[in-house]
Amino acid sequence: MLAVLSVASVCAQATTDVADLGWIAGHWAGPVGGASSEEHWIAPAASSMLGVSRTIARDRMVAFEFLRIEKRADGIYYVAQPGGRPPTAFKLTKSSANLAVFENPTHDHPKIITYELTDAKTLVATIEGDEGGKHVKQSFRFTRQ
Repeated sequence: MLAVLSVASVCAQATTDVADLGWIAGHWAGPVGGASSEEHWIAPAASSMLGVSRTIARDRMVAFEFLRIEKRADGIYYVAQPGGRPPTAFKLTKSSANLAVFENPTHDHPKIITYELTDAKTLVATIEGDEGGKHVKQSFRFTRQ
């Protein structure tokens, strides 16, 4: 007898293998307000992925971030270091073949980071959390370069 799983039940679980997130790997770029942003992700190896991002406005780098996705004893984590600051970890809570949701409920903003591959050439990164007492949600649409 074959079991039928709904999309919700598949997404309710998180993978335990970083290799399953390999669809994030690549060079991605897109507009962010009046600036442009890009993320470069190295393919999974040794239960980890490395990434770097930068935002450029008027021929000047205005932001950068060191990123990694790594397997730990208690799960997979997205670790962000904006501006080279100390790392903040977000645990993978949901995933599917084209979706990864990372959460850190104790962090102010963001609390949730989502990556979704909407088609072979489009990656949407969404951050959401509390900012100034309000819930803020921002999406960034990247195109594979």
